[in-house]
Amino acid sequence: MESDTLTGLLKNVAEKFPDRRALSVSGKFDLTHARLNDLIELAASRLVSAAGIKPGDVVALTFPNTVEFVIMFLAVIRARATAAPLNAAYTAEEFEFYLSDSDSKLLVTSKEGNAPAQEAASKLNISHVTATLLDAGSDLALSVADSDSVSDSASELVNSPDDPALFLHTSGTTSRPKGVPLTQLNLVSSVKNIKSVYKLTESDSTVIVLPLFHVHGLLAGLLSSLGAGAAVTLPAAGRFSATTFWADMNKYDATWYTAVPTIHQIILDRHASQPEPEYPRLRFIRSCSASLAPVILSRLEEAFGAPVLEAYAMTEATHLMSSNPLPEEGPHKPGSVGKPVGQEMAILNEKGEIQEPNSKGEVCIRGPNVTKGYKNNPDANKAGFEFGWFHTGDIGYFDSDGYLHLVGRIKELINRGGEKISPIEVDSVLLTHPDVSQGVAFGVPDEKYGEEINCAVIPREGTTVTEEDIKTFCKKNLAAFKVPKRVFITDNLPKTASGKIQRRIVAQHFLEKP
Repeated sequence: MESDTLTGLLKNVAEKFPDRRALSVSGKFDLTHARLNDLIELAASRLVSAAGIKPGDVVALTFPNTVEFVIMFLAVIRARATAAPLNAAYTAEEFEFYLSDSDSKLLVTSKEGNAPAQEAASKLNISHVTATLLDAGSDLALSVADSDSVSDSASELVNSPDDPALFLHTSGTTSRPKGVPLTQLNLVSSVKNIKSVYKLTESDSTVIVLPLFHVHGLLAGLLSSLGAGAAVTLPAAGRFSATTFWADMNKYDATWYTAVPTIHQIILDRHASQPEPEYPRLRFIRSCSASLAPVILSRLEEAFGAPVLEAYAMTEATHLMSSNPLPEEGPHKPGSVGKPVGQEMAILNEKGEIQEPNSKGEVCIRGPNVTKGYKNNPDANKAGFEFGWFHTGDIGYFDSDGYLHLVGRIKELINRGGEKISPIEVDSVLLTHPDVSQGVAFGVPDEKYGEEINCAVIPREGTTVTEEDIKTFCKKNLAAFKVPKRVFITDNLPKTASGKIQRRIVAQHFLEKP
C-alpha cells in the first residue's frame, strides 16, 4: 500500500536518495531526505505519545514557510491524523470558524506563537503547542510534557490510502467556506501527476514562493519536489521576498519555480528596475491559480530564457487538473491552461452531456486526486458531483488539439492574485457594521492582482458612514487580503427584475461611475 500513500512515497525516497539535499532554510542549514524522514518519524511519535493525537484527529498548523511547518505537516499525516494548515493572517474570529469547522484537536504554531489563533483555540478549549528546530543536528522540540523522551509510538502505525490527510477550506459563493478533506491517495496521486508532467527528478531544485497553507505551494512546490527526491529551499524570512528570490535561486541551483501571476509580475518589475548579474538556467517556469496574461508570459520567457507553463488547478482536485507541457512534449499555448494531467476531464452542458471540441460548457473532472466530497455539506456535494463528475464551476472548451481554454466562472469568487475570496464572507462582515443597512462585495479587474475587492454599502437611515469607516471596520474583522480596496457609499443598489442583487450588475454599475 505504500505506493498509494504520500508517507509511503516519501519513505521510499528517503531510502533511495538518503544523502541528497531535501530541504534548506536559506543561509542556515540543509536537511537530507534521510534526516528529514527521521525528524518526521520522531515528531509523529511525539504527537502520538506526548500530545495524545489519535488517527483521524485534526491538527491545525499556522506557521510562516518554515522547516517546522514542513516537518509537523508530514508528521501529522504520518501519525494518521489530518493536517489543517491555516493562514497566519486570519483574525481571531476567522480562526475560530476554521478551527471549529475542522473539529481541530490541537493547534501547533512556531515558538513565537500567533495571538489571534491562540485566542480562538483557547475559546474552543483546543490545546496549543509550539514546534522548534534549532539546527540540522537537533531534534524537533514540541512544547508538551515528555517531548524530550525518545519514543517510536508512530512506528506501529500503518498509513492507509483512505486516511484523511489534509483538510482545507475553499470559499463558496452562496455559503461559508466549504471544508475539503483530502486523503493520502488524493495527495500521492496529485504528487505523481505533477512529477510526471514536469518530469521532476532528484536533480531538480526549487525555491518556495507561495504560502504553504495553500494547495498550490504545498502540493506543486513542496510535496511534489520531495516526492521526486528533489530539493526545496525555504526563504530565510519565511515568506517570498523579491530582494532575496534570485539570490536563493542561484545559490541553491534552482531549476524551476511555480507562482501566481501577481508574483510573476513582481519578479518582472524587479528584473526591469534592478536586474541580477546572472540568472540560473531554468528548465521551466510555472504559473497557476489565476489567469496569466499572454503579454506577461512572453515577458517572463524573454527575461529569464525559460518556457512558461500555465496550469489549472483547484483545492478539490488536490491542486493540478491540467497543464501546458514541457517543450519536448508539445507546444505551450499562451491563454490556454493546457491538457488534462492524470485524470478524466470533460466539458458538460447543463444536461450532463459531453461537448465536442470548441463547444463551451462546464469543466468537469474525475480521478484519484479528486476529493470524495465536502465535509458535512450534502447540498454542495449533490450539486458538485452531479452526473458522476466533479463540477469545477468554470466555463471552458477544448480546442482541436485538446488544450483547455477557460472563458469565465459560474461561481462569483473573487480571485485576488490567486487568493480565492468569497464575496458572501465579506458581505457578512459589512452587514455587522451597526450603521450599514445593505452591503455587497464584488470583484473588479486589477492590473496587479487580476481582481481586487470593492464593495457598496447603504448606510442605515439617520446615520453617516465614510469609506474609511468601512475599511477600518473590515480590517478589524477580516484578514488584510479580504479588505475592500474601494468602498462606494450609496442610497441604492441595482437589482434584477425579481429584486435580487446580482454582483455582476452591481460591479458594472459602480465601475461605470467616474
